[in-house]
Formats: sequence, C-alpha cells, structure tokens
Amino acid sequence: MALLENIQNNFTEFLSALKSSSLDENRKSAINKFFQLGFPTKKDEEYRFTNLKEITEKNYSFFPKPEHSISQSQIDELHLGEEDFDWITFINGKYTAEFSKVTAENVEISTLENTLNDFQNQPEFQQFFNTIADQKLAFTNLNLAYVNNGIFIKVPKNATVEKPIHVFYLSQNQPENTFYNIRNLLIAEESSNIEIIESHHNFDGSFVLTNTVTEIFSGKNAKTDWHKLQNDSDTSYMIDHTFAKQERDSLTTVNTFSFGGKIVRNNLDFIHNGQNINSFMNGITIIGNEQLVDHHTAVHHNEPNCESYQNYKGIFKDKSHGVFNGKVFVDKVAQKTNAYQQNNNVLLNEGATIDTKPQLEIFADDVKCSHGCTVGQLNDDALFYLRARGISKKEAQAMLLYAFANDAMENIDIEPLKVKISKLLAEKLEVDLAFEEIF
Repeated sequence: MALLENIQNNFTEFLSALKSSSLDENRKSAINKFFQLGFPTKKDEEYRFTNLKEITEKNYSFFPKPEHSISQSQIDELHLGEEDFDWITFINGKYTAEFSKVTAENVEISTLENTLNDFQNQPEFQQFFNTIADQKLAFTNLNLAYVNNGIFIKVPKNATVEKPIHVFYLSQNQPENTFYNIRNLLIAEESSNIEIIESHHNFDGSFVLTNTVTEIFSGKNAKTDWHKLQNDSDTSYMIDHTFAKQERDSLTTVNTFSFGGKIVRNNLDFIHNGQNINSFMNGITIIGNEQLVDHHTAVHHNEPNCESYQNYKGIFKDKSHGVFNGKVFVDKVAQKTNAYQQNNNVLLNEGATIDTKPQLEIFADDVKCSHGCTVGQLNDDALFYLRARGISKKEAQAMLLYAFANDAMENIDIEPLKVKISKLLAEKLEVDLAFEEIF
C-alpha cells in the first residue's frame, strides 16, 4: 500500500477520532480536491526537477504513537544557547508541556488542536485561517483535510514580543514510517513585532514525512520574522508551504536554512496588500550524499512603492541536488517597485547538480527589478592565497564557502541563531572553525 492509499483509507478513521466536527465539510471538500489533483509529478512544470516518487511509494502511519523517551539532554542539544528564549515543543504530534516554556504575556499562543476544538468561539481564527493558502495545490488541500497539529499565535496591536519563540516538532519511538500534517497560523496585528524559529527533527531510523502549511499575516507597520532551521536526518522528507500576506508599511522576513533531510521542498509565497511594504527571503543550503533541497519562491507585487529581496546561496557536495525557482510578479499598478532576486551556487563535486530558474513577470513600466544566478566552483586564486599563508586546504575551502554564504545571514537579529548556523556550516564542511569569531 502506498501513500495515496494510506491517505484514502485513513481519512474516515481520522475524522471519527476528532473532538470537533466544525471543519468536517471543509476537510471532505479538501480531500476531494486533493484526489482530483493527485500528487505532483515530473510532468508538472513546478516539479520538473523534483521527483516525489521515493516519498509517495512508501507506506506511512497516520496515527503516531504518543509514547516517547526523549530526554532533557536531547532537547538541550537542539537549543541554540537560548536560555532567554521561549520555546514550544511538539513530540509525536502532541504538545509537550514539560519541554516547553512560554513566559511572554503580551501574545496569545494556542495549539491548533485546542483552537480547532473551540472553533466556533474563535472569530479571529476563523477570519484568517486558510484564507491565503493556495487551494489549487495538492499538498495544501491534503494539509487542510488532515489538519490537527500545529501552533496558533496572535500578537496584539502595538505589542512587541521581546523573546524569540522556538517551535520544535520532534518524532521519536515510531516503529514504522510516520506522516505528520502540521499547520501554523501567525497573526501580527498593527505595529506589532515577533520572531519565530521553527525546526523539525526525526530521532528514528524509520522515515518521517512532514507536510506543513504556515500562514503569516503582517498588519500595518508590523514586523514579523520566521526562521526555518532544517537540519534533519536522511530518513526525513518535508513538503513545506509558507504564505505571507502583508499590509502597508510592514516588514516580513522568512529565512530558510537547509542543512539536512532526504528530500525537502520549500514553497514560499508573499502577497503585498498595501504600499511601502518590505519583504525579505534569504536561504542557505548546504547538503551532500544524495539529498535534495528545492526552493520555490514567489512575490506578488500588487501595490506601488514596495520592495522585495531574495538572496539564496547553495553549496552542494557529493551527489546532492539543488533546485531554485524564484518568481517576481509585478502588477500594472505596482509602479516604483524595487525587486531583487539572486541565486548563487557552488558545486563541490562532479556529481552535484543545481537547476536554477529566476523569473520576472513585470507589467509596470516604472520599476527597478533585477534577477540573476551563478553556478560555479571555488576560486583557485583565492584558495591559493589562503593556503600560501599556512591554512590547510579543507579550512581554506571552508572559509571561502562561509564568506560566500555569509550575506544571506546579515539580517538575522537573533545572535544565538546566527552562531548556530555558523556552527552548522562548520560541521557540514567538516572543519573545526569558529566562523563567527574569524569574520
């Protein structure tokens, strides 16, 4: 039995296990849309470089075992030196209070399970939930059909959440391949400010498939940062869709740092709904073996006087495969748009590959839009310069690669996160260097 049959055969049991039936009709409609669409294949333009066959031919359990043996020391290893942060931990799809800490008082935080169980008494949640997720996509419909886990965060008007919030999704003690369906909703009201870190970790030898949809709403003059830290095992698959809708004068950043996972597909859509909006998308990918990371981005400039900035860096080893498809759409009314898009890649081995396709669709005439991509290898002259000063070849390569990727980290305001990424870069490049002290 493959994934498609798993989805079909488990749906009735899933619905009957829910406490709330408020979304039953929406779920049934979504599952029907999913079966009409089917899984994307390489015949679909958006998936022509990413083959999901390895994922869809496996069987998965849709009901994870809640029991686990994760220890505090294992949790501590995942933290970023973030004793002053707040964190929320889900283990095997369930919120785990003993490994969570929320001290912020000026923010509303609830698990999606609790929110859905009280759906009728959540008017603000109803107003925003599932309103910007693309209903024409198979995985977003699958997510709505099986949605029950995740986090709901609302930041009130003029509130600043002083501490970053780190959301962990962990899987452990599963005897068979497991499917997780996660939904996140962030509402940042006018002039509010919040930073979120999201990470996923599989502690088992069996495979985990995570299908995630995140909706971010940034109100007028709000500042929202969402950092995705992807450093999972080779028994992990992730399909991630993030949708961000911004009102005037807002600033939203989504940083995606991809260091692990067998197959990772990141889909990112920004929707401008006002003037003087700033959108930032940064990514660093460093993978090896036969891993694949696919970034698909889109920015919809629907109003004048807005800016967007995309900067993705890729480092590929062994037989790994990278994909980047970045799109910028500029509506005819979106005059004075300033859009920048760049994708730079380094291939460290002959077996590594990258398929990159930056795109602009511009229907306005008074704009500044640029895009570009590069694919190459390390500069021999720069490598020789460092080696002539007594630096080993491996360390010289690592220093050049860190310098190459560093500008994609410039707008990270969370210092422990920046240090963690530097350490992960050193780990993936197999050197013992403290980059954050060198540069």
